[in-house]
Amino acid sequence: MASRMHDPLTYFITWTCYGAWLPGDRRGWRKKNEGGQQPRPQLEQWCRDRMTEQPVFLSPEHREEVETVCHKHATIRKWFLHAVSARSNHVHVVVTADAEPKKVRDQFKANATRVLRSCSNPLTNVKVWTRGGDIEIVDGEDGLERVLAYVLEAQNRMNRPK
Repeated sequence: MASRMHDPLTYFITWTCYGAWLPGDRRGWRKKNEGGQQPRPQLEQWCRDRMTEQPVFLSPEHREEVETVCHKHATIRKWFLHAVSARSNHVHVVVTADAEPKKVRDQFKANATRVLRSCSNPLTNVKVWTRGGDIEIVDGEDGLERVLAYVLEAQNRMNRPK
């Protein structure tokens, strides 16, 4: 059965590096289907105790590789990549695509993993990313402007590690 094309939608997609932003995190965290959550130190420690590998943090080279492959993949898929920002512990993508949002997210993550395993300073962790990731459908021009300002400007203003 042929896959059905979808009307293009704009997605704001975020995924985190393995172990770098755990449930319960002091900076706040997102829970599936419930949005932003308050810090819960005991939950964060419980999750940390169950990690099977060291946390992953992206170097400047890694971040550049991730951003480059996201641009390439969007071009191949004929998706419009509004913005991509790879940070030390997470990645933001704003993209208009004619595919299911989870498929879009998973393709970006898979391609990013591939380049991170083959770059000059490869990541060797089995787990590079946390499972899933946050997906929001961007509603209208105002919503797009808000998301782009957050991805392209606000991250730096909040003194978050690049």
